[in-house]
Amino acid sequence: MKRRNLLQSGLAFGVGVTMARQSMAQAGTLNLYSARHYNTDEALYGNFADLTGIKINRVDAEPDPLVERLRAEGDKSPCDVFITTDAGRIERARQMGLLQAASSRTLDAAVPAHLRDPDGTWFGFSKRARVILYNKAKVQPSEVPTYESLAEPKWKGRLLVRTSGHIYNQSLTGSLLAALGPEKTEAWARGIAANLARAPRGGDTDQIKAIAAGEADLCLANTYYFANLLRSKKAEDRELAAKLGVVFPNQADRGTHVNISGGAVARYAPNKDAAVKFLEYLVSAQAQRYFAEGNSEYPVISGVELSPELNSLGAFKEDQLNARVYAQNNAEALKIMDRAGWK
Repeated sequence: MKRRNLLQSGLAFGVGVTMARQSMAQAGTLNLYSARHYNTDEALYGNFADLTGIKINRVDAEPDPLVERLRAEGDKSPCDVFITTDAGRIERARQMGLLQAASSRTLDAAVPAHLRDPDGTWFGFSKRARVILYNKAKVQPSEVPTYESLAEPKWKGRLLVRTSGHIYNQSLTGSLLAALGPEKTEAWARGIAANLARAPRGGDTDQIKAIAAGEADLCLANTYYFANLLRSKKAEDRELAAKLGVVFPNQADRGTHVNISGGAVARYAPNKDAAVKFLEYLVSAQAQRYFAEGNSEYPVISGVELSPELNSLGAFKEDQLNARVYAQNNAEALKIMDRAGWK
């Protein structure tokens, strides 16, 4: 009898979940799990709702907990779209079987091939370059033309970068791994570790402010952090940014490493059509302007006007390595950095 009651309860629960998911799909809602934490994205979501009549229910959290939530929810998950920063994170979700492919001519046409999953599972909708920033009073840009040049002994005690545990550095190192191979990449990582002015701590903005304050002469950072200081309402932020210059590395060969914010349809999305519509909206000219103007991110489509701050950095050649390649290299990249003493 108990077994029969348990079975009936389980069936009732399953039917309830199915009905709830069907209701969500029919109600014109979109359930979004987002690891982006930028205030300007509010306008982006509101505009999509105005255009389509589809209400967005949003869950905001850090990237890893969101992935774990998707995994734990399994086929009961209400999530329609998962968006996060860095190709390494969204590729990890794909490898865990938490995402599904989206068939969309709009997405295929809008997103350059190197900024999307070759199998159509995830798509980049904004990008940021990982660049070398330097103190203008102490460094000439011609001295650091490449990522590789940062490992030269002349920069001993003059370099800052955040921890190897951060995925931005894992993806950068993953791109070098693809370009140079494991031995040269490990030698490079050893050079980086040897040249650090102090143990890694803080985020990209902390590294930028530290070289402006004279704690070191060079750092690695994503462009949007620097552009946001240039456009800051605080005079002290603009003043420290004015002390610094930007080098887009490797312009004479493969180009500068570019990473993404990306989105995908969740594996068990109750409203897949709305999910694909939302991803297509993210690569519309209107949405792309939000990324450029709101958080100083580069659009993935051409013809979108950049913010004055991004424009001031100048044009650059970007590495055409497919984002999934360096994302899949993340784990090996971290091992290499750890062996090299880059903590």
